[in-house]
Amino acid sequence: MSDLLERLRAGLPPEALITDPDVTASYAHDMASFCEAGTPAVVVLPRTVEQVQHVMRTATALRVPVVPQGARTGLSGAANASDGCIVLSLVKMDRILEISPVDRIAVVEPGVVNAVLSRAVNEHGLSYPPDPSSWETCTIGGNIGTASGGLCCVKYGVTAEYVLGLEVVLADGRLLTTGRRTAKGVAGYDLTRLFVGSEGSLGIVVRAVLALKPLPPQQLVLAAEFPSAAAACDAVCRIMERGHTPSLLELMDRTTVRAVNRMASMGLPETTEALLLCAFDTPDPLADLAAVGELCTAAGATEVVPADNPAESELLLQARRMSLTALEAVKPATMIDDVCVPRSRLGAMLAGTAAIAEEYDLTIGVCAHAGDGNTHPVVCFDHHDPDESRRARESFDAIMALGLELGGTITGEHGVGVLKKEWLARELGETGVELQRSVKAAFDPLGLLNPGKLF
Repeated sequence: MSDLLERLRAGLPPEALITDPDVTASYAHDMASFCEAGTPAVVVLPRTVEQVQHVMRTATALRVPVVPQGARTGLSGAANASDGCIVLSLVKMDRILEISPVDRIAVVEPGVVNAVLSRAVNEHGLSYPPDPSSWETCTIGGNIGTASGGLCCVKYGVTAEYVLGLEVVLADGRLLTTGRRTAKGVAGYDLTRLFVGSEGSLGIVVRAVLALKPLPPQQLVLAAEFPSAAAACDAVCRIMERGHTPSLLELMDRTTVRAVNRMASMGLPETTEALLLCAFDTPDPLADLAAVGELCTAAGATEVVPADNPAESELLLQARRMSLTALEAVKPATMIDDVCVPRSRLGAMLAGTAAIAEEYDLTIGVCAHAGDGNTHPVVCFDHHDPDESRRARESFDAIMALGLELGGTITGEHGVGVLKKEWLARELGETGVELQRSVKAAFDPLGLLNPGKLF
C-alpha cells in the first residue's frame, strides 16, 4: 500500500488522491442491488490524460486492479470496487473541448454530464440525442461504458451511434486513438464500437468525439390510457407497422403510474392499466399525433389526450423520467431489470412479467422504451426480509429467462457488470464467451481493468 501511494503521488497532485477510508467507501459501488463490492485501496480523481496514464503505468508495474468510474448511476454493478483496487473516478475530467456546428461534432472529456452537454450544444442549434433517465447526473464516459440509451432511442438511436472517435488510455498506459472526426470512415477494424459498451474492461476513455444532430422542433406528446398492457402493446405494434417514427414512445404500467403519483402528485390516471406516451418533433406534430391517436383508439384505448403545448408535454415526460425513482420509493430496495425483446413480443413480455410478480408475491412495476421493446421491470422488495429478498432475486432471474425465451437480450442499455455475468454467458454461449475473453486478453493481458465484470 505504501509503495502504491508513493508511486501515485510522484505523478499526481495531492488533491487527486483520496485515502480516507470513510470517503473511499462512498466510491465502492454504483446503484445496483445484489452486487458485491470490495474495499478500494485508494481513489484517484485525475484531471488530465497524462495523470490517467501515470495511474495505469503504476497499476501495471505493481499489478494493482483499476476500476474506472463516472457518476456511479449505473444499475449493474459495473462500477463496483474490488478489494485493494485503485478506483479511477473521471468526474473531474469534465471539459467540453470543442463544439463544431459545421462538422456537427462535440469533443468532450469523460466526466461531462449528459445534460450539460445537451444544453451547451443546444445553444449552437444542435442536439446530442442520447438522453438516459439519469441525464442530469450521468456522465458521457459512463454512457459510453454501458452503451446507454434513453427516451428518444426509437427515433434517434443509442450512444453507440453517436461516438465517432475516442482517445483511450490502455492498461499499460499507452494512449490509443480510434475512429475519426469525419462523417464517414471505414479504415480498419471499428475499435471505437468495441470500446462502447465495454464497461471499462478494455481501456480508460479520456476523450470522445461525438456526432451531433440539428436541433429538432419542440416535440408534442400524446397520452393514451389502456384497459390492459396487452392493448397498449398492440397500439405500439400498430404505430410501428404503419411507418410512424415518433421521437418517443414510452409505456408505464399501473404500478408505475401510481408510484409516480404518490411521489409527485402528477395527477396521472390511476384507473388505467397502462399509459402510453407518444411524441413527435416533426414539422406538423399535431397531424402525426392525431394519426397515432386513431391507432390507439383502434387498439382499445379508453382515453387519448394530446398535449396542448410544449409545457404540458414536458410535464408528461417528467412523469416518465421519474418512474424509476418513484418505484424505488415503493419498498426499501429495488432490482431494476433491463430486458429488451422484439417489439412484436412486447405484450408477451409484460404479461409474463405480471405472472412472475404474482408467482413470487412481489410488486413489480414496468416502465418501458416501448418503441424499442426495451422493458425495465422494477422488482420492489424489503431487503431486511431474507425471504422477500430471495424471492426478489429469483423473480429477477425469471424475468431475464423470459426475455431470452422471447428472442430478446438480457440488457438493452444498462450493461452486464456484476449483476448479469451468469446471464451473459447464457446469452452468448460458450464460443461467444471464449472469443470475448480473447478480446479482453488482447487489450488487458494482466486482467487489471475492472476485474470481475462481464465474465
